[in-house]
Amino acid sequence: MRGRINNKLGEIQINADVIALYAGTTAVECFGIVGMAAVSMKDGLVKLLKRESLTHGITVEVEDNHMSIDFHVIVSYGVSICAVADNLIENVKYKVEAFTGMEVDKINIYVEGVRVID
Repeated sequence: MRGRINNKLGEIQINADVIALYAGTTAVECFGIVGMAAVSMKDGLVKLLKRESLTHGITVEVEDNHMSIDFHVIVSYGVSICAVADNLIENVKYKVEAFTGMEVDKINIYVEGVRVID
């Protein structure tokens, strides 16, 4: 799935993986987010992903230059999940729309775990 933007010089195509990587990098910069999570469907285990694997915890769907993004995250212990989610949505929506020139219609956040940070 690719986002397509037409301008006077031609067409720009943005791969969903590029958007997912940018959104993941933006997400881990947000306060209260420890990282992205990968959920094993086989045994139900949640694994914290390394920075090189950020796109595995993110799903991007692009249709007619409108996108929806799903995040599977691990949050810090002791923070307000609602505040962290609101901050994540606001930052990602603003930065991804500025980066791609496309509209973000929906951001879903799935909190897969909590981690104590030393």
